[in-house]
Amino acid sequence: MSDRYGADVLSGDWRKPQRGRAVETPAALGEVVEEVTTDWCGEIVAIDRDLHTLTLEDRRGRRRTFPLGPGFLVDGKPVILTPPVRQAAPAAPARTASGSVAVTGAKARVARASRIFVEGRHDAELVEKVWGDDLRIEGVVVEYLGGVDDLADHLVDFKPGPGRRVGVLVDHLVSGSKESRIAQGIRRSPAGQHVLIVGHPFVDVWQAVKPDRLGLREWPTIPRSVEWKKGVCQHLGWPHRDQADIARAWQQIKARVQSYDDLEPALLGRVEELIDFVTAP
Repeated sequence: MSDRYGADVLSGDWRKPQRGRAVETPAALGEVVEEVTTDWCGEIVAIDRDLHTLTLEDRRGRRRTFPLGPGFLVDGKPVILTPPVRQAAPAAPARTASGSVAVTGAKARVARASRIFVEGRHDAELVEKVWGDDLRIEGVVVEYLGGVDDLADHLVDFKPGPGRRVGVLVDHLVSGSKESRIAQGIRRSPAGQHVLIVGHPFVDVWQAVKPDRLGLREWPTIPRSVEWKKGVCQHLGWPHRDQADIARAWQQIKARVQSYDDLEPALLGRVEELIDFVTAP
């Protein structure tokens, strides 16, 4: 028997619009849409996030602005146009403390035969803190001498030569100083062509840290009759009775150094020069 009344008109989703339900869609420049209340059809040529509007240009070049939101058709289907999704800016490459591009996951290279010598423990610790990542990738070992007076003897033991270069960082390498005389003698020696000695003008590597990192306008001038590091500690109001006090003072200074930007250019250039020398083919 046929159903004289037909299907139940209330069965199913009878509230569903004929063209389907509107879905949220990010507006995109160049997309063609139709505004349903005005039948205006055109290409999206501008989107204003602040005003929450878009501008459509029809085929005759006429333009009209509408609020973002419901009331649009794309390919005949209802949409709720929303502001475009912001594209996240590409992440800047990570940098090491020295400013070099960080190499993620890189393993330390087997140590080269070439070396960098510095005068003291504090010099070595500062170089490690700023250039450590770079030196491990390059396979460069930094050794401290305990002073520059015995540099010639260290070089005799090390035996510099081709593929076995030595870069030396010297404190207070200024004209007429003891350090400059030692450097000149080594440059004239048979090993001199395989050794690069560079230096900074500071009395001690502490001075290579920019003074404002310690709240100073400039590093204090210490009389020659006073041991320089103890004089600095006294000026800063820090304990300076023995070597343990000096060591603690250095830890406070080193803690203020996070990157190359905390160091004076006179040191930065010299360390980079040494790294280039000992890693050259």
